[in-house]
Amino acid sequence: MSASPAAQAAPAATLYLHPGALAASARPLAVSTILGSCVGVCLFDAARGVGGMNHFLLPDSAGNARPTARFGDIAMEQLLAEVLQAGARRAGLAARVYGGACVLAAFRGPGDHLGDRNVSAALRFLEGERIPVLERDTGGRHGRRVVFHTWDGAAEARRI
Repeated sequence: MSASPAAQAAPAATLYLHPGALAASARPLAVSTILGSCVGVCLFDAARGVGGMNHFLLPDSAGNARPTARFGDIAMEQLLAEVLQAGARRAGLAARVYGGACVLAAFRGPGDHLGDRNVSAALRFLEGERIPVLERDTGGRHGRRVVFHTWDGAAEARRI
């Protein structure tokens, strides 16, 4: 993919995304995070040079008195709203989904684990919004370090 004019005009700022946080930008921003069972969704409109990423810990906020972006249902809604507010077009949106590992041996076994449930929450939301997932690197036993470029939608995920 080629970089947008904005990305070519100025070097990208960098941001480390902590668990329960999200960021969206119409300016070049390289967002990085570390994921285990958490999930990070990169949502972008490459034609407009707008994108964002979230990092959520739990799939849904049901039964929680204080819903925040720590929960997938809230984090996905907020990320979509912020990317659109930053100038993305809904028709131009695409996504990349990372994380959802089961890094602790004690939690491995039959049935799904927290990482699986987090991934399912993200994919259900994206499917419901008809946003295509261009890349998915999820599950397994190892965490990931992700670096995402908001201006062109490029991302790199390395297992750790």
